[in-house]
Amino acid sequence: MNDRPLEFPEAMASLLAQQGVDLDVVVVGNGCVPAQVPAGVKTVALAENVGIPEGRNVGAQHVGGELLFFFDNDAVLPDTDALARLAAALLREPGLAYAQPRIADPKTGVTVRRWVPRLRAGDPTRPGIVTVMAEGVVMIRRSAFDAAGGWPGDFFLFHEGIDLAWRLWDQGGTGRYLPDIVVHHPATNPARHDRFYRLSARNRVWLARRNLPVPLIPFNLATFVLLALWRLRDKAALRATAAGFREGLRGGHGRRAPMRWRTVARLTRAGRPPIV
Repeated sequence: MNDRPLEFPEAMASLLAQQGVDLDVVVVGNGCVPAQVPAGVKTVALAENVGIPEGRNVGAQHVGGELLFFFDNDAVLPDTDALARLAAALLREPGLAYAQPRIADPKTGVTVRRWVPRLRAGDPTRPGIVTVMAEGVVMIRRSAFDAAGGWPGDFFLFHEGIDLAWRLWDQGGTGRYLPDIVVHHPATNPARHDRFYRLSARNRVWLARRNLPVPLIPFNLATFVLLALWRLRDKAALRATAAGFREGLRGGHGRRAPMRWRTVARLTRAGRPPIV
């Protein structure tokens, strides 16, 4: 969106410095014509801001290759072999649908809880199979991404990574967290977005209604409501959350494709049943 004139050139420089991989790079302007784009890099200018998930879908349509790497424009790859190592993990394990590096704040080195794709996030350096993903820095096998239908474009922002991860798992794939591969990203507060609470609640309802078997939907939504009531103390945040929850119940979640019970069992064995 041309709103990161300092961060974006650094992000692009670190991306183009990657070794051991062939890159086909596109920058998507979400409601703008991308500026500060290095020579030789493709661009797509969207007439309006369609949201982050749909922007990523557009980008995927404009690049080739068997692996897709989605990269926030305020992230930095501190090591020049990061993409090659992620690609190697996917290529040596055919059942692996996606691989996520460890995201760390460049100043503090801290990996915040929401970046660790598991329930028990106390040790961000512990590798293993994971059932969700941090959307902004992740590598996905293209064949799996296409078969899953890509990111949920209507979400606009928040929870799109859980939606895609669940569908990748429902195809029989898995995800892996590789914390020895580090990406730098500032640990900003997602609540800085004025729509954070409303969209988070709406998309949580859409996530359940799109993907879960009917008996699990009320358990999933009840868990969300209880956690929101426990965590939120600000009345404005609670009102925005309630408004988003009601919006999600009214519909708009798109095509419903409930996961198989076998997938529910696989997710549960992997450490995160799809009600949390």
